[in-house]
Amino acid sequence: MLVILSGVSGAGKDTVKKEIIKRMSGVKSLPSLTTREPREGDIPGETYIFISKEEFEEKIKNEEIYEYDIHHNNYYGTSKKILDERSKEGIIIKDIDVNGTENLKKALDCKIVTIFLRVPKDELRRRLENREDKPSEEEIELRLSRFDYEESKIWLYDYVLKNDDLEKTVDIIEKIIEHEDRREKEQKNA
Repeated sequence: MLVILSGVSGAGKDTVKKEIIKRMSGVKSLPSLTTREPREGDIPGETYIFISKEEFEEKIKNEEIYEYDIHHNNYYGTSKKILDERSKEGIIIKDIDVNGTENLKKALDCKIVTIFLRVPKDELRRRLENREDKPSEEEIELRLSRFDYEESKIWLYDYVLKNDDLEKTVDIIEKIIEHEDRREKEQKNA
């Protein structure tokens, strides 16, 4: 089963994903490929797989990527090889944007559970301004400019949660994963 977390930049996708992985044995991360520079706290191969623009474009050409998009002038995408390998290991969780979610839902033939994390726009600005990596005002505006677009795609999602309390959000997502995993097993055994 693939669990997808989406929401605008700063909605807390990565923080929630890390907490879920810490709390739930058997849930593994599915990192995206990216051409962006690593930030403080990034763990190559875990948070992202960092590659050059040339390597990314080569993977596109060789059809080694399920989906990709350009955000904030960097490529982000899902490796076919990594997704196929990790999906054999059990439940995987991935944070991805709305376009990636739509494309993965079309490309994959497996159980996908989609969760959109909502944050009010003013709270989002505050989170971006207080990030450890200190984005510039220009970068903050670039990220906020996608807010309405991302929000317009919530119809794609099985679950939409307001992420204003980390503990509550993680508890709800744990219950969702347990419920969906149980449903999938029951359907396979029916």
